[in-house]
Amino acid sequence: MNRGPLGEQPADAAGRLKDAPPAGSAAAEALEETWKDPPGFLGWFCAVNHNTIARRFIVTTLVFFALGGLLAAAMRMQLSRPENKLMGPDLYNQVFTMHGTTMMFLFAVPVMQAVASYLIPLMIGSRSVAFPRMNAYAYWVFLFGGVMLYLAFLGNSGADAGWFAYVPLAGPDYSPGKRVDFWAQMITFTELSALVEAIIIITTVFKLRAPGMTLNRVPLFVWAMLVTAFMVLFAMPAVMLASSALIMDRLVGTHFYNPAEGGDALLWQHLFWFFGHPEVYLIFIPGLGFLSAIIPTFARRPIFGYSAMVLSLIATAFLAFGLWVHHMFATNLPELGKSFFTAASMLIAIPSAVQIYCWLATLWTGRLNLKTPLLYVLAFFVILVIGGMTGLMLASVPLDLQVHDSYFVVAHLHYVLIGGAVFPLFGAFHYWYPKITGRIMGERLGAVSFWLMFGGFNLAFFPMHLLGLQGMPRRVYTYQAGMGWDNLNLASTIGAVTLAAGIALTLVNAVRSARRGELAGADPWGAGTLEWSTASPPPWSNFHAVPVVHGRDPLWQPAPAGAPTHVSGLAADSREVLVTSVLDAAPDHRLLFPNPSPWPFLAAIATTILFVGSIFTPWAVVWGSIPIAVALIAWFWPRRQETAEELALEKRP
Repeated sequence: MNRGPLGEQPADAAGRLKDAPPAGSAAAEALEETWKDPPGFLGWFCAVNHNTIARRFIVTTLVFFALGGLLAAAMRMQLSRPENKLMGPDLYNQVFTMHGTTMMFLFAVPVMQAVASYLIPLMIGSRSVAFPRMNAYAYWVFLFGGVMLYLAFLGNSGADAGWFAYVPLAGPDYSPGKRVDFWAQMITFTELSALVEAIIIITTVFKLRAPGMTLNRVPLFVWAMLVTAFMVLFAMPAVMLASSALIMDRLVGTHFYNPAEGGDALLWQHLFWFFGHPEVYLIFIPGLGFLSAIIPTFARRPIFGYSAMVLSLIATAFLAFGLWVHHMFATNLPELGKSFFTAASMLIAIPSAVQIYCWLATLWTGRLNLKTPLLYVLAFFVILVIGGMTGLMLASVPLDLQVHDSYFVVAHLHYVLIGGAVFPLFGAFHYWYPKITGRIMGERLGAVSFWLMFGGFNLAFFPMHLLGLQGMPRRVYTYQAGMGWDNLNLASTIGAVTLAAGIALTLVNAVRSARRGELAGADPWGAGTLEWSTASPPPWSNFHAVPVVHGRDPLWQPAPAGAPTHVSGLAADSREVLVTSVLDAAPDHRLLFPNPSPWPFLAAIATTILFVGSIFTPWAVVWGSIPIAVALIAWFWPRRQETAEELALEKRP
């Protein structure tokens, strides 16, 4: 580490970068050689560059999204007509549980963290995420956990107690075998990965911002992911504790959830929903960040009410931890206590309303460029209002008691999660696709796929409100003819097929555009944030010169003549990054990042051995710790080349 001063290169009269090494120069080529991942088959397992890991993460989560969608389609086909024989109750329970588990644990939160892992360094002017090896480890652990769950499902050991796994149904008395054990360990896999990613995001945002990017200049998407990362740190340990206690009840003979031995079945619900309701906002808040990035670009003006937007994100995070009991209104908790959670459930609508007002004000006062990403944003407003209104209805204890176990809740859940997260995610996918691939997605196919998704979604899930009000219970694999539910279920199934067609068309558009799409250039949308200042796709080092920021929208607010526009003095032959202060992003010191290594991959394998082995014997925790210790020792063992680079860094002025 070296705390000596770094050079800053001034701008020319137009505020452009003056002396940054151009692409193709010797300095730029040296940076690319330094930051790229190793080639070849073995090099694939050693990769630590955040762009590489994030792309793998995104693709993996989208594969799980597709699998979860296929499971949903199977359920809708089963329920499309009464007394259908497509699936029996046992298989339906597995499919139902796997669908919910996949969407909530293997797609919704991980995909948001994956996108953040790709975009945040580009948006804050950094060459990497913090702890790049940990980033690779988080990906491998996530991948192995998801693969384990689906291998169990293929072996007829898929989880079948619901994605929420309520006890005593999920306990040893009512769920013998290993199905719930695989589910509980998958929770440990995915939440470990999420916790590691949260630590990486927090550290990256606080310490690796470009000089001049003070906290009040941080892009709103970065703020959203920072708030989400802190929520992960507080929410995930609760469900990890709950699942660990469950697996100990099942495998070791403890009695955390057994009332006959002093345990408490409601303890599971408290622990699970203390995580589960904030998880809704772990999915929702990144979607708000997507909107705050897309709307200014296509309104062609800065966001209205930046400070109010940031404070609303923080307020939403705090309030989200005070709502979990509204999932438990059907239990015998004190009525006075439930009333406080009703009030909190209504109160949390206020910060969301503030953000909606700021977005509408931005759109109203801007000059709209109605491209596909903005279509998804406008759909968000429509769908979220419906989901929010039904959420306020469910916050009322008397109404919730009537519809709690009905399809009304299923409709509300999907309106909030798909409308609040998936539609913004698809808008973000179209928006940042040029940055990732260097080409623009086809606009005509994009519009067609959007309307298929929007129409199909509403046709699939709006009838579920009516089904719930007519008394159709959720979590049932069939129903009798003559109940009056036939036509609505058929309409819902047709809508699900239409929604799937829209998603499939988006995939076709993405593959087609990657080969024959219009070349994007660095900034095809005329956006204002830093990720659009570098090439598309970005170089291995992200930036050939670390930028200096002079406003909230750096590309719309060029530096005054003579003001610095980029930092000089960072080495091109080693993975050297600039560390800045938390509040003002003032240059603090240079830090050498580690080189590619196979040990994150091997450490993830060792972790998998411990977790999977413990499903069958508690002794796996003891013996499985040995390969983990070996992998970690090798991971952190100093290498001669890295030691030499650190010594050279110490000697530099």
